[in-house]
Amino acid sequence: MRKYLFILTLLTLSLSALGQQTVNIKGHVNFITDNFKISAVRYDGPDVIELASTLVDPSSHLYSLDVPLKEVGQAVITCDKWQRVNVWLEDENLEINFRGVDTAKVKINNPPYVHIKGGKNNELMNLANYLAYQNYQSMIAISQTVYGNKDKFSSENGSQTLANALYNNLSDRESATYKYFVEHYADRNSVMYLINRMNYDKNKSLIDQTLKRLQACSPTAGPLVERYYQVNEEKRQRLALLNVGARSPELSFVDVKGNKKHLSDYFGKVLVLDFWASWCGPCRAEIPKMKAIYKDIDHKQVEFLSVSIDSKKDDWTKALGEEAMPWQQAWVTDSGKEAMKTYMFNGIPYILVIDKQGNIFKKGVRGEAIRKAIMEAVK
Repeated sequence: MRKYLFILTLLTLSLSALGQQTVNIKGHVNFITDNFKISAVRYDGPDVIELASTLVDPSSHLYSLDVPLKEVGQAVITCDKWQRVNVWLEDENLEINFRGVDTAKVKINNPPYVHIKGGKNNELMNLANYLAYQNYQSMIAISQTVYGNKDKFSSENGSQTLANALYNNLSDRESATYKYFVEHYADRNSVMYLINRMNYDKNKSLIDQTLKRLQACSPTAGPLVERYYQVNEEKRQRLALLNVGARSPELSFVDVKGNKKHLSDYFGKVLVLDFWASWCGPCRAEIPKMKAIYKDIDHKQVEFLSVSIDSKKDDWTKALGEEAMPWQQAWVTDSGKEAMKTYMFNGIPYILVIDKQGNIFKKGVRGEAIRKAIMEAVK
């Protein structure tokens, strides 16, 4: 499944009309190491903005973090590298207790649910966080069940098809729950967190009605709502530049020899553009499928280009040696920040097919959909 690299930046509200200048977050961490840190951060696309941080007291395992409240909105509280929780920063001081360091012999990326003790804004954040936690547990269960019974399917494609159908069902249920929360919790500003995770075009009526109700209930919601519509319109305009048939935006990167290259250098053939990283399991699982397609294509008409968003060059080059991909390779030196902003993706692998003229032909293709898009683009 697609790993999401970062959370969508959420709308914020100027503090000029509010009296509270900081939000205090305190709590206890069960298991810590030396210099164990609690931080409050926000995300601006792939950029991480630290709002405040503090060390956990090594004797009591307690912490107290004062977050300057320059903006109202969603933030993430991180428990060193072990746990994280989405919160709403406005007029509620919070208590958040963490488990801390994973003490299991075999460590897996499955931290326990984190509960927030606060007011009504963070009651809604608890519901949203718990929904996300349960969905993640369901994804793990689906993967273990389906792939643990692969021998009962006639082909690998059969098990993958079933898994994808179950994942899609889970996603549909999540969307339905978001709608329920938005409809019934429109009396608090933190409903903006959920609205920002919904597709406006698909949920226009519900979102418009909810924002009207929110403005009637909350005296501080006006600027939040205004900003939401402004950002949404800007996003729509940027997405229009990435429509199928639009000119592919320019990008710069370096090749395996360290030479600076531009995406337009590869125009003239049908181009399969693959954004990936060494740490991305689904990306590397896609590589054998791409190799099978690459083996069959007419190289006079089609080129492949994989662009790594690894933060470290050594990680990229090590993965290249392991995967031995026989096509063009490149690396962006900013961990993919510019590429993700330009092409507006937040998960990898993200694969596009670009026609000979340098126009976007297909977006977000995987597996055999790549082959089909190539054949159509060549024709």
